Amino acid sequence: MPEREDRRASPRPHGPEMSRHAVRFRVWAPAVDGLAVRVRGRDHPLEDDGEGWRVAEVPGAGHGDRYAFVLPGGETRPDPASRRQPDGVHGPSQIFDPARHAWRNGGFTGRALEELVFYELHVGTFTPEGTLDAAAERLPGLVELGVTCVQLMPLQPFPGDRNWGYDGVAPYAVHEAYGGPAALQRFVDRAHGLGLAVCLDVVYNHLGPEGNYLAAFAPYFTDRHHTLWGDGLDFDGPGAGVVRRFMIGAAVQWVRDFRVDVLRLDATHAIQDGAPRHLVAELCEAVHDVGRRAGRRVHVVAENDENDRKVLDPPPEGWGCSAVWADDLHHALHALVTGEGGKFLADFGRKEDVAAALAGGFVYQGQRSAFRGRPHGTPTRGLAPARFVTCAQNHDQVGNRPRGERLSTLVPWEALYPISTLVLLGSGTPLLFMGEEYGETRPFLYFTSHSDPGLAKAVSEGRKAEFIAEGVEAVPDPQAEETFLRSRLAPRRDGRHGELLAHYRRCLALRRRHLPAIAARWPEVTLDGAAVTLRRPGLLVRANLGAAPAGGLGPWSVELREG
Repeated sequence: MPEREDRRASPRPHGPEMSRHAVRFRVWAPAVDGLAVRVRGRDHPLEDDGEGWRVAEVPGAGHGDRYAFVLPGGETRPDPASRRQPDGVHGPSQIFDPARHAWRNGGFTGRALEELVFYELHVGTFTPEGTLDAAAERLPGLVELGVTCVQLMPLQPFPGDRNWGYDGVAPYAVHEAYGGPAALQRFVDRAHGLGLAVCLDVVYNHLGPEGNYLAAFAPYFTDRHHTLWGDGLDFDGPGAGVVRRFMIGAAVQWVRDFRVDVLRLDATHAIQDGAPRHLVAELCEAVHDVGRRAGRRVHVVAENDENDRKVLDPPPEGWGCSAVWADDLHHALHALVTGEGGKFLADFGRKEDVAAALAGGFVYQGQRSAFRGRPHGTPTRGLAPARFVTCAQNHDQVGNRPRGERLSTLVPWEALYPISTLVLLGSGTPLLFMGEEYGETRPFLYFTSHSDPGLAKAVSEGRKAEFIAEGVEAVPDPQAEETFLRSRLAPRRDGRHGELLAHYRRCLALRRRHLPAIAARWPEVTLDGAAVTLRRPGLLVRANLGAAPAGGLGPWSVELREG
């Protein structure tokens, strides 16, 4: 493995630095001579600052000024560490001063991990307006529901106006159609005023394919690592120190300047890093340190499909994440109730799998996985239940279906009650996907707005390999605006939707009342046919996951007993 340069690389921050009367523009560009920064129509040459860094101080520049780097051939490119992209991913960057926001609810110090109830939402489809300000208006309803943490799907700029967010290319910025960075500060401030923590989904395993100009400046990528989009990020090569700080600096910024309480790291199993200390471990230390110094509780939640406790174990053996997305409960519930068994669901489908997930977080703790063809997972002994984030639906499990169906259209309506009960009052930290609390029936489809038709086609074809159900011949066109519009929520509170919403509220109220017992230890789990029973001091939860009576319960029925 090539030697890293951490000892030689100086700790220069990526991106512009503001002073009272000037802005210092800084970019890592070892491969570019004759680089300039264009501000207010004038080009300012960047000087060599050592170790591949280029720097120029521009008097008079400040908040709101647009700028771009000018390559020797005259082409202009946005700043890799841009804080704002007002004209999209191909346009110039804009200076943004986060200190301009006057925080109204600065006394909020976060939530304990055990208190978290996540509500995952996509800003563009959560409201008709599709903005952070519009989403902020809906926050009181989430508090009433019993949610304690709003999880935002990625906000980093992507091409066009429509995207899930995992094609982002500017890790330090906020997508302009959502309102830009100032709107995120307003959203977090409003959430904190209501007692809600905010979780931001961030992507450090790849950058999107369109608008990604990093390679024009420096060797951010290497052919030693590969992704669906080509060469992977170089976190363990000769220039790894600078590349690592590029991503870690973005994570630190969200916690420091935007006061985000939780970072959800996308697909950490796809972060290819052969360095002695994994990028995620370094990132956790950095953001936790920011939180400690500010007197705030900051959590890092990792998506990781390896069922490996190293994600949670403390350094040096582990990465030190607060929690992990634990998909096994979802898979066990989904396969049992729907009867689907394609791809990774082939490892599930027995009621014993549901019991195992509720009793220990991971179903697979070293057993052989038929889907993977090898042993999978590690034991969870000694790990607290709250460190496993569980769900019945999330953006992946809904959106990675060819037609984006939600559970409300896949199972009998009555089945939503026992399924949700076992998530909300189960062992892990629960996560709801926007709309599930009232039984949203609109799909959540995969949508994009790439400007390159060839790329759009390639992305659409590549997605087919990820689908978890049959029907790829009927996939809606991701590029069509109609695909995006069909994915917008249509909230309902009438009839059966209102009854299901009341059930969610009741379960979350029970969770709050019995939180000490729920957080203390894994529940005692027993099976009686399709009926699952969870026993804790003071709380009995029973749920029949079948269409026939079982364990003294009627079809798809629930029993909740206190005392």
